Amino acid sequence: MIQLRTIVNPADNCGAKRLMVIHIEGAWKRRWAHVGDIVTAVVDQADPEGVVKDSEVVKAVVVRTRKEKGRKDGSYIRFDDNAVVIIDPKSHEPRGTRIFGPVAREVKEAGFAKIASLATEVL
Repeated sequence: MIQLRTIVNPADNCGAKRLMVIHIEGAWKRRWAHVGDIVTAVVDQADPEGVVKDSEVVKAVVVRTRKEKGRKDGSYIRFDDNAVVIIDPKSHEPRGTRIFGPVAREVKEAGFAKIASLATEVL
């Protein structure tokens, strides 16, 4: 579960080192974002030669959460960190060219097939 002001790690190579969530898309009374949800984040730290810069506001997809997520078959999926992939706000394509670490299957089911195909492992 990711809420406002949560510090998340980037799972791609767009140049961000740390992001902070400032809004959950589509959330009027929703408090948390889960795997596959789109969030708005601000780049807290960035690489000087990266695609994104410090204090830039970006859209991102949640690909990993520390809080376990129940699946319909009765199993649970949980990761070691909270991670997001920065996307283009209009086309919903990832801005980076590589995805690091595993990605949950719910990301592909949410319509982000390009992120799932770039990932090293889909769980």
